[in-house]
Amino acid sequence: MLGLIAKQLKSHPALIPLFIFIGGGAIMSVTYLSRLALRNPDVSWDRKNNPEPWNNMKPDQQYKLYAVNMDYSKLKKDGPDF
Repeated sequence: MLGLIAKQLKSHPALIPLFIFIGGGAIMSVTYLSRLALRNPDVSWDRKNNPEPWNNMKPDQQYKLYAVNMDYSKLKKDGPDF
């Protein structure tokens, strides 16, 4: 399979940027999906020890990748502890 791809790239060098951008996009999408699966408080991998991980979030803890006009260090907790 890789030999066929290498042969095609040698005979058609204009395909090299296509392979680079498609490969880069695939790597970035896998990285983002793994970040969502591991860092998002809505996902619970361990139901016995931590069944509701969203209750353990501190009000000043940022879990979003990009927050526009939001300073998480100045937020205070509004709700009760469960």
